[in-house]
Amino acid sequence: MRRVSLNARLMQDAVSSDQVYVVLVHITHPDLDEPVLLSTDNTERLSDEPLMYGTRSTWMDATEPYLFVLASTLVPSDLDDAPTSATLILENVDNDIAKLLRSFTTPATMAVAVVLASSPSLIEAEWTGLEMKTADGDAAEVRLEISRADIEEERSPGHRMTKDFFPGLFA
Repeated sequence: MRRVSLNARLMQDAVSSDQVYVVLVHITHPDLDEPVLLSTDNTERLSDEPLMYGTRSTWMDATEPYLFVLASTLVPSDLDDAPTSATLILENVDNDIAKLLRSFTTPATMAVAVVLASSPSLIEAEWTGLEMKTADGDAAEVRLEISRADIEEERSPGHRMTKDFFPGLFA
């Protein structure tokens, strides 16, 4: 069972509400100097020239604001038997985003959180340790497929059953 804040429950139960959910995305990669921080809500104006909006949150110890992007998200399922996977679709407003996300040769690590715009540091749901599987797109959008590391790729057992590693088997 997932813990949900009282404000989120009140918003969901209300006939109408001024509250809105915001998805925060934290992308890290060894080739990046600093993480890429993205938000699906234009909570506050960050600058006039160039015009930029974003969300300020302390999630993942961020000191910089999460920058607003036009995005669609399919958030991960919380079913026990379903793999944690999601799709993040960024409108290709800025070609630099597409170039950056497509330039990785190894998977980037991502974390996704859902917050309320009125309380962006209070996490309603989060998924960490996700890997960016693909970054495909065209002139209109960039589609990021993210998922957890495949459990099928883990070695089992981790070591060979030798006397050095498992002496109890040979006693």
